This record gives sequence, C-alpha cells and structure tokens, in this order.
Amino acid sequence: MAYVIKRYSNRKLYDTQESRYVTLDEIEEMIRGGREISVVDAASGDDLTSVTLTQIILEHERNHRGTLPTGFLHQLIKHGQAWQEFVQRSMRSSLEGVVTNQREMERVFREWTARSGWGPNPAAEPRREGAEPDAEHLREEVSSLRERLRALEERLEKRKGKPA
Repeated sequence: MAYVIKRYSNRKLYDTQESRYVTLDEIEEMIRGGREISVVDAASGDDLTSVTLTQIILEHERNHRGTLPTGFLHQLIKHGQAWQEFVQRSMRSSLEGVVTNQREMERVFREWTARSGWGPNPAAEPRREGAEPDAEHLREEVSSLRERLRALEERLEKRKGKPA
C-alpha cells in the first residue's frame, strides 16, 4: 500500500499516515527506506506523484551538480514523449532486473549460511515465499517442538536408569 502524501495549494506536503507536514528531503528518505509514496493534490485528488518525484530528483541535481549528463537531458527534451517512454521502459526493466538479482542473491546467501551452520536451515522449516508464518503455523510448530522435547526427556530418563 502506498504512503499517501497530500500536496496543498501553498505547496506544503502533508503525510496522512503520520499526520504531519513533510519536506521533499523527508519524502526522499521514506523512498530510500523502502516506502512506496503516492502524492495527490489535496483539492482535486489529481495524482502528483511523478511531478513530486521529478522535483526531488531536480533538487538533488541542483545540490550535487552534474549527476545527470547534459547530453542525456538535451536528448530527453529534444525527442519528447517517445524518448521519455523509451527511458521509462528501460529504467523499469533495469530496476526489475536489479530487484530480481537482489532477491536471488539473498536466497543464495541464506542457503550458504544455513549449510555452513551460521544461520537457520531453510530445509528444516518449510515457509511460503514472501509470507510470514501465521499464528496457527506458529502454534503447530511450538506444539511439535514440545512433543519432541518430551520424547527426548523420556529417552534421557530411560538412559539414566540403565547402567552404562
């Protein structure tokens, strides 16, 4: 679910979830922190997300001189909509690739740490991809662990009673 930011006619930005005014820098930090942001005009309800995100990029460009190549910006303006659509498709594809690679790298790392004994064993605990275990699943797991513990205690008591 996107974080909704309302933009008022006085250009103030209002975070509806936190009930406070925010700056472009704070919105940038929210996005860097992984939040999906949606900016809407408070009066008309028009979507201003793209305009606001572009403004954040331009503010960053102004403060960090020369991060976007001038030639690229000239081509973007010169070729208009067709070039913008091409850039959007290319960037979307690249970002999807980065996200896919990151997820695969995390999966490989989890498996590697589990095999080396440094982390939990993913084979020992079946999990649905992308989902947290629900309360029922956790209750079943705790119940299963209690049964195993009871069985181990019984075996230990039997061994204590036998001479070595």
